[in-house]
Order: sequence, then structure tokens, then C-alpha cells
Amino acid sequence: MAARPQPQRVGNERKARAAKLLQSLEIHYADAHCELTYTSPHELLVATILSAQTTDVNVNKATPALFKRFPTPRDYADSSPEEIEPFVKTLGFFRNKAKSVHESMKAICEKFGGEVPRTMDELLTLRGVARKTANVVLGNAFDINEGVVVDTHVERLSKRLCLAPKDANVATVERYLMTLFPRESWCKLSHMLIWHGRRACKARGKCCADHEICKNFGDCCDLPRDKSGDARLRKTVKKNGKSRKRAEG
Repeated sequence: MAARPQPQRVGNERKARAAKLLQSLEIHYADAHCELTYTSPHELLVATILSAQTTDVNVNKATPALFKRFPTPRDYADSSPEEIEPFVKTLGFFRNKAKSVHESMKAICEKFGGEVPRTMDELLTLRGVARKTANVVLGNAFDINEGVVVDTHVERLSKRLCLAPKDANVATVERYLMTLFPRESWCKLSHMLIWHGRRACKARGKCCADHEICKNFGDCCDLPRDKSGDARLRKTVKKNGKSRKRAEG
């Protein structure tokens, strides 16, 4: 049985701050949802397995043909990884992903009566499924808040928004989020943080200090927050570009 993450000890002041952040996220990202396309729990499980180290956009391009060819878990189980590979070849590590999809669907048919299991412990027995994938399936397919999905966006924002220490690993970040936010918000929280990470507080190349959430809660962000400095940088880049053009001309 997988051990459930133990909560971190945080003070009431930090919980109050987290409550205000949650309220702000709900204002800006009320429509946040899982951006993987699926119509059933097993399709969501397959899509989430395929989403490792690639984007939801890329997965959504590959899955329509895949789901049409393999409409049920039994269809996957009765096939082979080699038959699945052509449908996921555009995604990174497609051979390993094809094996994971085949073996997980085979286990669902042989051990769980053809139905995607609804517990963390059972999901973690499937190939290609770790806590993040299990949390995605439980939260979105079954409305079960067992934990918080911590992908690259959630991990980055948790540290920039002072929700977790900068040296925290994924498991520790999840424990902090589970402590700071009410359980019923965990699934929606991950979607809102992911949307903010994709649309505003990106990994690099963009200073989002003028966004209300980053301005009010991004005290731990290490990106430049001086917009006038950003303007000077843009002018310098533009000037240098003109200088190179004159020199080349």
C-alpha cells in the first residue's frame, strides 16, 4: 500500500495567505479544467500516460485516431505495443509509452474487471502510473481528491508564490499544497496553477510582475520585477539589432 503524503506543519498566517491566493486564482481562472481531451476514465488514463514529457496539445493531436482504433480497454489488451506505436509515434518516448498503455489496459482487464480503478493504491500498480497521473485520473474522472497534481508548472509556481521551499522536491511540494489548501479544492487548484503557468507565469522569457497574482503573491519569484528595467532591455536589444544590420550592410 502506498503511503499517503504526510502534511507539512504550517502556521495560520500561511494558511490565510493561501486562502487569499485561492480566491484570486478562482477570480482569474474560474474556467480552468483539464486540457487533455477524453470521454471516459480509461481515455483520460491513456492520455495522461502519453502526456509525460510532452504537451497536452501534442497528445490531443495523437489521441483521436488512437481512441478510434482502440475504443475500450479490451481493445488495447488484445493488441500489442507494436500495434499501438504508430498512433503515438509523434510523441516522445513513444515505444515505452505504447508498452505502458498496453500493459496498463491489460491489467485493468485482468485485475479490475475492465474498469479503471478508483483508488491511489490500485492505480499505482499500473505501468506508467505515478502519483501525478493517478491524481489526474482520480480528480478529473471520479471527483476524488486524493492529492494535488504537481507537474512542472505547479512545482514552479508553488515556489514562486511562496507555497513551498525553493529546494523542495515534487513530493514535498505536494505535501505543502495539501496542507495549505482545503481538500475539496485540490483538483481545481492544480488546474488553476497550470493555467496561470501556461498563460502568465512562464518558466522563462517573460516577466509577469504586472499580473495581479504575481504582484500580490510572487514574493519568492526570482524573475526581474522591474518593468522599467525590462523596457531598457528591449531598447538595448533593438539598438544592438540595428547596429548589427548597419555593420552587415
